[in-house]
Amino acid sequence: MASGFFALFDDIAALMDDVALMSKVATKKTAGILGDDLAVNAEKASGFVSSREIPVLWAITKGSLLNKLLILPFAFLLSAFVPVAITIILVLGALYLAYEGAEKIYEYVVPHQHSEKTVLTETLTPEQVLLLEKDKIKSAIVTDFILSIEIVIIAIGTVLGQPILNQILVVTFIAILATVGVYGVVALIVRMDDFGIALRKKRSNSVAQFIGNVLIQALPKVIKTLAFVGTIALLLVSGGIFVHNIEPLHGVLVQWPAILKEFTIGLVAGIIALFVVVLFQQLFKK
Repeated sequence: MASGFFALFDDIAALMDDVALMSKVATKKTAGILGDDLAVNAEKASGFVSSREIPVLWAITKGSLLNKLLILPFAFLLSAFVPVAITIILVLGALYLAYEGAEKIYEYVVPHQHSEKTVLTETLTPEQVLLLEKDKIKSAIVTDFILSIEIVIIAIGTVLGQPILNQILVVTFIAILATVGVYGVVALIVRMDDFGIALRKKRSNSVAQFIGNVLIQALPKVIKTLAFVGTIALLLVSGGIFVHNIEPLHGVLVQWPAILKEFTIGLVAGIIALFVVVLFQQLFKK
C-alpha cells in the first residue's frame, strides 16, 4: 500500500517537472505578447485622477480573467479534437500581430492626426468621468480579448501532442501569469507618478525630492519604451510563428541569425497585411 502511495507521488513529481519545463518554454514564447499587453494596458489605465486609476485597472483585470475563462475551454477542445485548427489560428493570429507591429511602425514613421482626443478628467463632471471610464474599460477588455486569444493559442501551440492534462496545467498557468503578472506590473507603473509626488513633498530631503521628480518624469517614458519593445516583440513572435509553422519558409534566409530572420519575416508579413488593409479602406471610402 505504501509503495503505491510513493509511486503516485513519483508520478505527480514527474508530471510537475514536465509541466514546469513546458511552462518555461511557453512563457518564453508568449513573452512578446505579454510585453505588448503590458504597454497597451499601462496606457489605458493612465490618465485618470489618482483615486480612479486602481479601480479602472481592477475592472480591466476582472474582464481579462473572464476573457481567459471563455477562451480556455474552446482552446482545449480544439487541441483535443481538431489540433490542426490550433496551427491555423496560430498563423492567422501571427498575421494580425505582424500587421499590428507594422502599423505601429508606420504611425511612428509617418506622423498623422489621431481621431482620439486626450480628455482631462479634472474638467469633467462625475457622470462624465464614469462614462469615460466605462468606454476605456470596454476598449481595454476588447483589446485584451484579442491578445488573450494569441497568448492561449501560442501557449497551447508549445504543448501540442502532449497529454491533455499537461496542456491544461501549462496553458492555465500561462493564462493566470499573463493576467496577474501584467496587471500587477501595470498597477505599479501607473502609481509611479503618485509615489513621485509623495516623495517630492518631503522638502527636508533633497534626495527624496530628486527621486520623486525622476519618477514623475519617467512615467510617460516608461510607457513609450514598453510600447517600442512590445512592437519589436510582436514582429519577432509573429515571424517565429511563420518560420516554424509554414514549411516553405524553413529554407528562407537560412544564413541569417534566427532572431534577424524572424524579425524580417514578421516585418515583411506585417507590411503586406498593412498594405492590404489600407487598400481595402481606400476602396470602401470611394
